[in-house]
Amino acid sequence: MTVSVKGVLFGGEALPFIAGPCVIESRDHAIKMATQLQAVFSKHDVPFVFKSSFDKANRTSGDSFRGPGLDEGLAILSEVKRETGVPVLTDIHTPDQAKAVGEVVDILQVPAFLCRQTDLLSSAAQTGKCVNVKKGQFVAPSNAASIVKKIENGGGSQILLTERGATFGYNNLISDMRSIAIMQATGHPVIFDASHSAQRPSADGNRSGGDREMIPLLARAAVAAGCDGLFVEVHDDVVQARSDAATQWPLDQIENLLISLIRIREAVAV
Repeated sequence: MTVSVKGVLFGGEALPFIAGPCVIESRDHAIKMATQLQAVFSKHDVPFVFKSSFDKANRTSGDSFRGPGLDEGLAILSEVKRETGVPVLTDIHTPDQAKAVGEVVDILQVPAFLCRQTDLLSSAAQTGKCVNVKKGQFVAPSNAASIVKKIENGGGSQILLTERGATFGYNNLISDMRSIAIMQATGHPVIFDASHSAQRPSADGNRSGGDREMIPLLARAAVAAGCDGLFVEVHDDVVQARSDAATQWPLDQIENLLISLIRIREAVAV
């Protein structure tokens, strides 16, 4: 099954990207990132969805920056759409957020830690928008069928599933590329999250760490395994990023990564 969102087709021949900074840091930064990413992806005819969160509710420390909040965040995402024309994606954390978010964004994302929350999945489905669910680190890929069933029961049909690694002991994740094929058996496109798969949850004490240098390796493996799209968090100053700094990919390196992934996609399609 393919899923089409504002001209971006998941499950077809192309390799769509969901990309952007982890959290909305400011209006100007969000528009700048969306504009520059759009230029890179357009240059290579790669479909692109802009991603950024208005609230990072799942942070290691309660003192960590969470974002501008629902109202300001949605206003910024609306402006990003107006300025760039690209579709946008953001997270929801509670069922009551779904309706307001669905009126602005093109894809509602359910975070990994919330992927089993029935009311949240149902509320997202009822918006009629595409729903992208991050498979929890604690969920077997075969159990993604139950996630899909909940969304379908809520009236949703435009469904994406995202693989983002599985818990491996404490403060570590491991990616099993078999998960891509197993979740594709649900009949819905599967995205690979190369950023969060390289994360080390809460490994740096009051924040998560990660292995940024592993993002290209994981992305290449996922494309070779046949994923239907890639999710990569990108920042123009990764050291100063206000959330998940250790696993955001540098903006000035995204084009080189993209070129290598396009070549792999073309090779495995033969």
